[in-house]
Formats: sequence, C-alpha cells, structure tokens
Amino acid sequence: MADQPAVAAPRRVLALGATSAIAEATLRLLAEQHAAFFLVGRNTQRLAAVRNDLLTRGATAATTFTADLDNTAAHPAMLAHAATALGGIDLAFLAHGVLGDQSEAEKNYAAAEAILRTNFLSAVSLVTWLASYFESERRGAIAVISSVAGDRGRKSNYVYGASKGGLDIFLDGVRNRIDRAGVHVLTIKPGFVATPMTAHLPKNALFAEPARVAKHIVRAIEKRKDVAYVPPFWALIMLVVRNIPRRIFKKMNM
Repeated sequence: MADQPAVAAPRRVLALGATSAIAEATLRLLAEQHAAFFLVGRNTQRLAAVRNDLLTRGATAATTFTADLDNTAAHPAMLAHAATALGGIDLAFLAHGVLGDQSEAEKNYAAAEAILRTNFLSAVSLVTWLASYFESERRGAIAVISSVAGDRGRKSNYVYGASKGGLDIFLDGVRNRIDRAGVHVLTIKPGFVATPMTAHLPKNALFAEPARVAKHIVRAIEKRKDVAYVPPFWALIMLVVRNIPRRIFKKMNM
C-alpha cells in the first residue's frame, strides 16, 4: 500500500522499551506535541527519569510500568492495563531489543534463543494483542523498531539479523491483515545508531545520533509509511546489499 497523507499526532502513546536511546529521543518529540504516555521498561529508576523528562517537555501525562517483556505470559494483562490507564491507545511504539553476542550464539543455542526471544517472540506476542485491539477499534498505529540487519544474513550478526528478518515478515503479514481496518503498521529499519547497545562498536560516518533517527521515525508515523529506513540513505545501501549475487556474497567479509 502506498504511503498515506499525514495525520494528526498521536495523543495516547504506549511505549514498550521506553528507556532505549531511540525510544527516549522519539518520545521527547511526541511530548512536545503534548502526548500522554504509558511507559514500559525493566528499570524502574530509568523509567522514572524518562517520565519526568517527558513531563517537562510538554507531555500531558506519563505513567510507568516495570516489566520484563520477555515474559510473554504477562503481556495481555499489561497491555489491557495500559489501554485502560490511557483511556485508549493511539500509537503503540515497540522499541525494545538486544544485539546479543554473535560469537557466543554461534556455539551456544541458549544464547541464540535469548536473542530470538527478545527481538522476535516477545514482539510477536505484543503485536498479536495490539493488532486485534486496534482492528476492533478500526484505528490506531503500531510502530516497531526492526533493523537493516534483517534484510540479509551476514556472518557478523546473522542471529540478530534473523530475529529482525523474521519480525519484518511478521509485520508485513499483520499490515496486510489490518490495513483495511484503518490501522497503520510501520516497520522502522535503523542502520547504525550511536546508542549504549552499539557502544562497543567502532564508529564511522554511517552512525547516526538517536535524535536524528527520532525525527525520521516521527515523520514516518505522521506520513503513515509502511517501512522507514532511518536515516533514509540506508534504503539505497540495503538495496545494493540485497542484490549482491549469493555466489559473490558468501565470499565477502560482512
């Protein structure tokens, strides 16, 4: 489906993984538009700091909820509580995830499973509930942070990439199902972002600051984009990467 005209800013925002660097930067922009928030994360103190920051920036309300999103059994009750606390949800923003240790995951299935559980299975659980909620409301938006790593498996991060690639396909299907109900599903595909998750990686010109990424995310939500590469130049980079023939790609050091 083609991108649709811009819509009004969401007023009631559920943020899952609200203490991530990208989430914080994005929520600050929405706070300036006077949104109300239900903030979910694992660290109670960090959540409180995010809540206070958003209130000083113009948020009309901000409620915190401490939870480990790997615990999928707790999702339905938590999401129902969020909808009640906000008086309804306009935007659900999923920003939680882990990079994981690729070298450990190559030899230890438990390490690989942990990456898949957080990045893929927990997101599937959350989006399943949210998609049905918004479909019944016949409105709303789900914005999910995926990654350019999901576009093609590379030896440097293929377990992480697989978790994001699976998420991309899942979101494609959800979008195909509920777009006709007036529900917007956005897949956000950042490239390298300078966050605590990537602090151990050597930096180069391709790294973007969270504030820059956040501006592209808010714009993509407003324009009801289906997929947003952020910053946008990653769309061209990944087009090239996806189209390298396998016989060549398998010999590359990526």
